[in-house]
Amino acid sequence: MKRLLVVIFSALLIACSSNPEGGTSLVYRIDVRQGNMVTQDMVAQLKPGLTKDQVRFILGTPLVADMFHADRWDYLYRFRPGRDYSEVEQRHLVVFFEQGKLLRVGGDVNTSDAAAPAKPASRVIEIAPASDVAN
Repeated sequence: MKRLLVVIFSALLIACSSNPEGGTSLVYRIDVRQGNMVTQDMVAQLKPGLTKDQVRFILGTPLVADMFHADRWDYLYRFRPGRDYSEVEQRHLVVFFEQGKLLRVGGDVNTSDAAAPAKPASRVIEIAPASDVAN
């Protein structure tokens, strides 16, 4: 009798754990994002001659900044959706500097100006000299 209950219980357990999408479990898996998400709009803002601080402001802190290659920053990004691990998305952007100024950009992301966002209108703000300010 115990063997029959064990067999029935095992069969029910196996039947309940099957996934209609072909998997064997109904465990929720989260999306995994690693690295620096660099968009096309961010890359379109890069122009030769920008300083390292300006590039860091636009793209963020690089994932890889090698001390042996101080004039090269690597921005790596990997996205693995929880539902299907075969749909892994990877991006790699490399930024090269010369004497502290942006020299060129390489990697998977285009630097085409067609993707550049519309430039905002410039604003001039005049500040009165200290002698004009009433005490």
